[in-house]
Amino acid sequence: MTRVVGTRLRRPEGPDKVTGRAMYVADDVPVGCWWGKAIRSPVAHGELLGFELDPAFDFSQVVLVRAADIPGVNVVDLIVDDQPILASDAIEHWGQPLLLVAAADQATLDAAVRAIDVRVRESEPLLDMEAAEVVFKEIVIDKGDVDAALASAPHVLRRTYHTDSQEQMYIEPQGAIAWPEAADGTVLVRGSLQCPYYVQRALARALDIEPARARVVQAATGGGFGGKEEYPSVVACHAALLARAAGQPVAVIYDRHEDLAVTPKRHPARVRHATGYDDDGRLLAMDVDVLLDGGAFTTLSPVVLSRAAIHAAGAYRCDAVRIRGRVVKTNHVPYGAFRGFGAPQVCFAVERQMDAIARERDLHPATLRKRNALRLGDTTATSGRLEESVGSEEVLAKILERTGFEDHPWCQPRPAAGRKRRGAGFSFFFHGAGFTGAGEVHLKAKVDVRLAADGRCEVHSASTEFGQGTVTMFTAIAAEALETGPDDVLVVEPDTGAVPDSGPTVASRTCMVVGGCLARACRELRARIDAHGGQGAEGSFRERARAFLAAGGDGRVEVTYASPPGLVWDDERYEGDAYPAYGWAADYVEVEVDLDTFEVSMERFVSAVDVGKAIQPQLVEGQIEGGSLQALGFAHIEVVGTKDGRFLQDRMATCIIPTTLDAPPMEVLLVEEPFSHGPYGAKGVGELPMDGGAPAVASAIEDALGISIDRVPATPERLAAAWLAAHPEEAL
Repeated sequence: MTRVVGTRLRRPEGPDKVTGRAMYVADDVPVGCWWGKAIRSPVAHGELLGFELDPAFDFSQVVLVRAADIPGVNVVDLIVDDQPILASDAIEHWGQPLLLVAAADQATLDAAVRAIDVRVRESEPLLDMEAAEVVFKEIVIDKGDVDAALASAPHVLRRTYHTDSQEQMYIEPQGAIAWPEAADGTVLVRGSLQCPYYVQRALARALDIEPARARVVQAATGGGFGGKEEYPSVVACHAALLARAAGQPVAVIYDRHEDLAVTPKRHPARVRHATGYDDDGRLLAMDVDVLLDGGAFTTLSPVVLSRAAIHAAGAYRCDAVRIRGRVVKTNHVPYGAFRGFGAPQVCFAVERQMDAIARERDLHPATLRKRNALRLGDTTATSGRLEESVGSEEVLAKILERTGFEDHPWCQPRPAAGRKRRGAGFSFFFHGAGFTGAGEVHLKAKVDVRLAADGRCEVHSASTEFGQGTVTMFTAIAAEALETGPDDVLVVEPDTGAVPDSGPTVASRTCMVVGGCLARACRELRARIDAHGGQGAEGSFRERARAFLAAGGDGRVEVTYASPPGLVWDDERYEGDAYPAYGWAADYVEVEVDLDTFEVSMERFVSAVDVGKAIQPQLVEGQIEGGSLQALGFAHIEVVGTKDGRFLQDRMATCIIPTTLDAPPMEVLLVEEPFSHGPYGAKGVGELPMDGGAPAVASAIEDALGISIDRVPATPERLAAAWLAAHPEEAL
């Protein structure tokens, strides 16, 4: 029986946040700090010719950093070295950084920026991903003979689906403070970020220093959702280069407009499906083509495409599957990581395809899902066999029992109810936890625990807290493994000078992968203490720990992640066990659509989710509610459009996200199918809730209006156009 896991702990960082004591980047600017900013491209494509400096301004008051001034390599260290820190000649997207400026105060900085004119030769940008010729990454998945299966299938349905971009809209914009090289040769950067070691590697290459000399500390961080995975490396490099030039600490802190205008967002996608099925709706073949717009540089597009391709066939059993995925270069602002990275786009497509098949065969959507759902022992699209922790049947049973959706006459004629139409929709999906394939093995994530002098256990990890509950979850896991209370555990600040590389805080891996390492480390530490004083010895944990240290005991344990045995992955063929475990979920949505304004109101939302084990149920439910609300916004109101390569929604007045007034009553039904290699059975849950909301909303709108929704967001303008096309008699 667990003592701490499964209970409700007070969040250790909570009091500081609610009282205002927590120090975010903008709260912690040191006295005498300079302020920095990037001069950016005014065009989406062209050639940088130079800069004109207004002679009326005294430029001796400021420092300037050009591409030629970078002491190391002029690249942002990521998967591919194609993104310069500063453009030196070619301009690839609107807002691309060209020149850095820093001044002792904001007024002088603003004046300097106004005194700099950028000279460019503009070229025609490529903004249509269908016309793109440069492919950042291509993935092909083959299972069975798809062509033969499609040729012999009694029915084949071909459809195309689109998803637009989406802005993370974290509470706190991007920001970093850098200090110039100290006497010991160390450069310090403190910032709002998710992945300290990503930033460390970027700084080391840009400054031409050893990684150990680039110290990165995470400040209190106001949200990330993937948006603070790769981009903080850009901000940190800019701040550090300016600090080096000024000989002073420099803060580069974006306002909301700059953040919205130039930071990476969710990849737009086009997904084509050709699905063969029999008279009963059983899937016989799936041929899927996935195209993502990567923007101007590679950033994290290969891993986004990887996740998209692997999830493109959905949580369904099918013996013949072919998936072709490509992410291509355009002159848009680079797209990047966002919660779910790739899976929400393809989940929307496959779930809409399943609803279309249901209508074609006159089957209820729930019946079709149950008939085709992956189960224990089945193989996925990558031919990986599901050996354990498969909650597919349980989540379907639980949500259908709770909502009664099986008895709802989906997309059946119903009496019109004035100018308001009600509908209900449904989706079923899964999400792989952790890095794809052998990613975790290559990463070799580490965690160490150490006994402090007062007997408390310190948790040292690079996994970051940015609102999702990492600190609380780690506290619960450590206390459980140590067989003590949460007050005996201290999770230390992520600092590359003090904590090992646990890998990035992304990909639904923190609890399952890093938390699993933490549990092993704490169990080993407890065993050492017990061996010294005898298991069950009297005294508190701290007393026994202090006695252990006083006797010369080794109070530090480091654990490196080891992949569960038996997993096999072929990265060239994209075949085998893509993930050690999957989370499983089903969403149900009720909507009301106004036929005068075509506004969609969310009336009810229910989600059943298999999380393996809820380490902290309240936090897990909060994750599911928050991720689901983002998914509902993605479905119908979060518009991120572009014109001439520039984001149109670059103000909070126009970049709309759901508020509490837009949120329906939300109910979360937890299912726990334990994963034997997760801490106490836990799997990842952070991204899973993002996948199912959009198709469920589209399904509900289709139920209400009788029109197919093949693109999100399903804005009032798009709904009105589709409705009037189907009902021309209502056109003015």
